[in-house]
Amino acid sequence: MTEVLQAQRPIGDQLRQWRERRRLSQLNLAGQADVSTRHLSYVETGRSQPSRDLILRLAEQLDLPLRERNHLLLAGGYAPIYAESALDSPQMSAVRAAIGQLMTSHEPYPAVVVDRTWNLVGSNSGVELFTRACAPWLLEPPANAMRLSLHPDGMAPYIVNLGEWRAHLLGRVRHQVAVTRDPALSELYAEIQSYPCDQPEPDVEVPGVNDIVVPLRVRLGGQIFAFFSTVATFGTPLDITVAELAIESFFPADTETQQFLWDHAAGIDQTRERSVSGRAILGEDPVESDA
Repeated sequence: MTEVLQAQRPIGDQLRQWRERRRLSQLNLAGQADVSTRHLSYVETGRSQPSRDLILRLAEQLDLPLRERNHLLLAGGYAPIYAESALDSPQMSAVRAAIGQLMTSHEPYPAVVVDRTWNLVGSNSGVELFTRACAPWLLEPPANAMRLSLHPDGMAPYIVNLGEWRAHLLGRVRHQVAVTRDPALSELYAEIQSYPCDQPEPDVEVPGVNDIVVPLRVRLGGQIFAFFSTVATFGTPLDITVAELAIESFFPADTETQQFLWDHAAGIDQTRERSVSGRAILGEDPVESDA
């Protein structure tokens, strides 16, 4: 419904709002898009109808997400050109393979794949350390990474620096809302902002002693472990689904956390080996169950 209403708004109004949101003057945008300021003014006021090529050039200079570029094309009377393929479709096999390779190679460290509204698309085995204490309802599809992280029934009670980490995550979502104007992200931001937090939340991220990134400090089994993360996206997407995927990989921030993760993974592998050996002794085929 939101996309239909957006497409019904005059394209000139939408272009003007995006330009103002990007804090560009008509002169600046016209120069970047190789169009006269007068023509751009006519487009924004509805006195001139832009061509499809001009819409795409303006969208490129405004750095609009592919989803929003389709909305502009519809508003201008043109068919959308960017597909939104299901991740399990045949044409996405190379994308799935790349994600799977990244997830597996990152183990035993945790990694997740999320879509534009932070719904979990995939994860590796290391994420179980973060989610093991979360309420089952939070893990039901579509599980949301922000809810899992900040909800009182999720990871929040186990995050030692909750105020700092919460401020960091809220800042990321707030930035996404500003860039994309996505109503679903706005709703998510309002929801997670309403979650309780008994720690002060810094307005500005200030490094502590020896900190070079904002750490995630988690209490696991009576010990405190520290992580930092990197975010990867696909570099040249032409499909909306691909453009909106993000892979967040967590790394140990100290040697104690690194050792714990490797020891934990070794323990799981040994348990699996004993289970397979036990089935072999009982006369079962030593192939692990899909479960």
